[in-house]
Amino acid sequence: MENILSYLENNQLAKLKEVLIEENPVDIAELFEDLPKDQCLKLFRILPKDLAAETFSYLSSEKQQEIVENITDEEIKHIINEMFIDDTVDFIEEMPANIVDKILQNTSPDTRKLINQFLKYPENSAGSVMTVEYVSLKSDMNIGQALNHIKKVGIDNETIDICYVIDNQRKLVGFISLKSLIFLDDIIPLVDAMETNVISATTTDDQEVIASLFRKYDLTSMPVVDNEGRLVGIITIDDVVDVIDQENTEDFQKMAAMDPSDEEYLKESVFSLAKHRIVWLLVLMISATATGTIIRRYEEVLQSVVILAAFIPMLMDTGGNAGSQSSTLIIRGIALREIQLSDIGKILWKEFRVSLIVGVTLATVNFLRIYFIDKAGLTISLVVCASLLFTVVIAKVVGGILPILAKAFKLDPAIMASPLITTIVDACALIVYFALSTHFLNLA
Repeated sequence: MENILSYLENNQLAKLKEVLIEENPVDIAELFEDLPKDQCLKLFRILPKDLAAETFSYLSSEKQQEIVENITDEEIKHIINEMFIDDTVDFIEEMPANIVDKILQNTSPDTRKLINQFLKYPENSAGSVMTVEYVSLKSDMNIGQALNHIKKVGIDNETIDICYVIDNQRKLVGFISLKSLIFLDDIIPLVDAMETNVISATTTDDQEVIASLFRKYDLTSMPVVDNEGRLVGIITIDDVVDVIDQENTEDFQKMAAMDPSDEEYLKESVFSLAKHRIVWLLVLMISATATGTIIRRYEEVLQSVVILAAFIPMLMDTGGNAGSQSSTLIIRGIALREIQLSDIGKILWKEFRVSLIVGVTLATVNFLRIYFIDKAGLTISLVVCASLLFTVVIAKVVGGILPILAKAFKLDPAIMASPLITTIVDACALIVYFALSTHFLNLA
């Protein structure tokens, strides 16, 4: 890439084109991101047309817009014709209205119809991520006819590893791999060789469900049918990888108490970043006043035995950490479809047993530290460690159960992550701590 930049700066265009032809489109697209507009346009026009179109599909939406605004209608038409329809739709969805109009004016009526059809599907649905560039085979073909058909139309399709079989009404009836077709005799009827247990999706299925099916059945592509079972497109593994990445990013953001955003961090404005964070911070700040209320209620207890205040941060931090461990595991299990609502009893029992082991271990170590190093006295040491044990048990159980309850109420389990769990557990830890202190230290 350093050589490419050198050739570009020195205007060695012939040499530059020779080098670029050997590069991967993904790597070329990365190079574009660091170049100013004038050099981007120069580099883009040096690329052979097919390579330019493929590279274009990997560019960020900002660079795509920059290029489309400064190239000719003929160049736009070639890019759209060479891109797969699902990539074209993704590109158009990110563009402002004036750019969309410019693009649609330079597409064929058939392509324009397909684009409009895709844009009507619900956001994040199977229909919005599928492609219509696939190979379908008629059920009345034999193996030889199927192979000849693939040779004729396969070059223009996104994948031909798996071919889907349809009847005369375009209803999906089966599938067959290219590998199977190659090794079978030409005269064998396709219906005798195809697999009929097809894993398919409907156009309105959520993309998260699609991703879980790909993971469960180890698929590389999946057919998409309409409500009447007619084949309308396929979803390929490269699109599912993008979906998984998007869903994981969204979950991480929710678990950190932020509204999800599709923008890259460095490209998002300060105001936008603040807007996505402030709402949950306000909610958590207001809810955290409960801990302050509890402390004020037991102010006399703290004044009587001042050393008790020194152990409050340790109890709250340990409880929050213990709860977030459990909630993270359960949220991930729900996302992977490993945990169902019916498993709530098993989760409760398992987290309770885990919490006892963890709590007893932490309490024992803490007792030795408080009693022998801090010299806090036997009663205070026992009160603090008993509070720690109860806090860990409560935190583990609450952290395990809340995501399941969120799922039951049709909420995203990710919102029941560290910040919210910590707020709840903090209040519970203080109540237990002061209740035990009041009782065993005779401070009532």
